[in-house]
Amino acid sequence: MSDERVFSLRNRWFTSSVGGVIVMAIVSILIGFVWLPSRHPDFTQRGLWATICSAAGVPSSWYTQSENIAGPAPSDVIVIPPPPPLGRERPDALSVGRGATLAQNCSMCHGVESLIQVTAPVLAGQYADVIYKQLRDYQSGQRANSIMPPIIHNLNDRDLHDLANYFSTLPRPPAVERGTVKDASIRKLVNEGSPMRNIAPCAACHGERDRKGSAPWLGGQSSVYMAAQLRAFANGDRHNDINEQMRNVARNMTPEEISGVAKYYAVRP
Repeated sequence: MSDERVFSLRNRWFTSSVGGVIVMAIVSILIGFVWLPSRHPDFTQRGLWATICSAAGVPSSWYTQSENIAGPAPSDVIVIPPPPPLGRERPDALSVGRGATLAQNCSMCHGVESLIQVTAPVLAGQYADVIYKQLRDYQSGQRANSIMPPIIHNLNDRDLHDLANYFSTLPRPPAVERGTVKDASIRKLVNEGSPMRNIAPCAACHGERDRKGSAPWLGGQSSVYMAAQLRAFANGDRHNDINEQMRNVARNMTPEEISGVAKYYAVRP
């Protein structure tokens, strides 16, 4: 039996093991702190290092820098939709009537019931909590837009609820865009996601399988509008999603997947 010590620099197995661990640590640091931030520029808004320190309980004053807190804050409006069947119950008539009066300024862009719009979302049949959250975000500036803020600037909280309730009672229009999505990978992305790329299935939040956190119903929306919103989430131009849920998904999608998913929902009622 050999008398050579295990924990000795003369033991080639010990030195190679320690050297391998050190190399793996260096590679991990380079990937986590250099390569990943370079691939995802919006890490500068909530820096990767800041996120790690925050999770470890380090006081923010130790690592917070001006560039880490620059830019608009995430949306602070969280609307928890009631569980079914309450989520689809008809609101009271007074609220719907007030909303119908207020909605006269909305039809030019959003259509009336079955009229689909290309660059604005169809609101007929949309969940009330979805519409309310987006209206609040437009008012606060969390969702940037050149048209919406001036229109709803003077509306109070009851007005916003009434508008949302009115549109939620309208029947959902049939899909105007025709065709089918033959790409099986797009259908799989919608229904199963891509776990290895941190892409959750669309159907898990936006209906069909489940609905979470004021996620909108997407069926029948314009593919042009939906693709534009996904690209806005991907590049950070739109940032009113709670905890960057949509940004984390969209930034990992390819341009072809964004177009494919938008088309998938556009041709479905």
